[in-house]
Amino acid sequence: MTQVIQSPNLTTIPTFKALKCKECSAEYELQAIHVCEFCFGPLEVSYDYDALRRHVTRESIQAGPNSIWRYKSFLPVATDNPIDVGTGMTPLVRSNRLARRLGLKKLYIKNDAVNMPTLSFKDRVVSVALTRARELGFTTVSCASTGNLANSTAAIAAYAGLDCCVFIPADLEAGKVLGTLIYSPTVMAVQGNYDQVNRLCCEVANTYGWGFVNINLRPYYSEGSKTLGYEVAEQLGWQLPDHIVAPLASGSLFTKIYKGFQEFIKVGLIADKKVRFSGAQADGCSPIAQAFREGRDFVKPVKPSTIAKSIAIGNPADGIYALDVARKTGGNIESVSDAEIIEGIKLLAETEGIFTETAGGTTIAVLKKLVEAGKIDPEETTVAYITGNGLKTQEAVQGYIGEPLTIEAKLDSFERALERSRTLERLDWQQVLV
Repeated sequence: MTQVIQSPNLTTIPTFKALKCKECSAEYELQAIHVCEFCFGPLEVSYDYDALRRHVTRESIQAGPNSIWRYKSFLPVATDNPIDVGTGMTPLVRSNRLARRLGLKKLYIKNDAVNMPTLSFKDRVVSVALTRARELGFTTVSCASTGNLANSTAAIAAYAGLDCCVFIPADLEAGKVLGTLIYSPTVMAVQGNYDQVNRLCCEVANTYGWGFVNINLRPYYSEGSKTLGYEVAEQLGWQLPDHIVAPLASGSLFTKIYKGFQEFIKVGLIADKKVRFSGAQADGCSPIAQAFREGRDFVKPVKPSTIAKSIAIGNPADGIYALDVARKTGGNIESVSDAEIIEGIKLLAETEGIFTETAGGTTIAVLKKLVEAGKIDPEETTVAYITGNGLKTQEAVQGYIGEPLTIEAKLDSFERALERSRTLERLDWQQVLV
């Protein structure tokens, strides 16, 4: 396997030390591998936290770029010239109208629906993975994707001048397919669900030696999600929230936000504080939520059947670790129906002006469910993570929202339509009150 390319022009010393098995703690060189050869456990990047404690301060972070690369010392790249397309530092929105609707005092939306360049949190993980791929000497990069990851991999590969071939299920939403093809990668639409796509990609990675961001590069790729934890802590004035709610697909995002918070505590950038972690899944693909409800420490794979395709992973690689995080922090993992997901999309849009895709609708629906069940204290500072843009999954809400009022270019035609609209609004409110 290609060894790490060390640049002679480094002005900072890399702080990542090795790949370490999350199960047996065996250590490996920093290569493109992701599974322990002894116990088959997943590998994770380990760091020199003493060095981080000595050299990283709040001021040094704030002096960095307005992107995820202000946290470069906490990320597994050696170069001083990472692939920076402006990813990260997305808004943390104080969501007063949604909070009032739900009965909360302090609610924030971490809005990665406006992330650069492809409007999802996947831009974070791909920026890290492709920077590392370039260091390891890969010239062709790839991924197995439910849509957002394909968008990000294709876009950032185009920016970096890397060859790209991505694999997606053949039934993806049109917006996500178009949002990948525009960057001119090779796109393989596989007749099967994500888990089948992923199995094929493992074979391709082993056969062709390409850099698959979420397979052989996964230990590096997944570290990019930590920046969602770092940013929230910084944006809250170097403090932690009381409760976070985030979507669960593979479970990696959830566990990496937790790791990000813990790393900032470990190096002294923020005060230690217990944060409750709650996860959101769709009923039609909820293997982690099912395990949580049944008190199991293992996850049974399921066959996905939900409109929330971006989180429809039936055999989640990090499911058991997501379970552990939720339980040890006093959080919850819940699932909601497709109808509730659509209502969650609409609720966020009409209260905060944020149009999220189905994963975000899942998060908001679960947030609402947890509040109604008394599992989120109204006094808690709560952050809900919105990970993708609704323009990518417009099919999900078609038929569930209003239609434009077609009128003639005359004042009386407008006034008749306006009165009809107001009458319908009154009827809707009467139904709500009943």
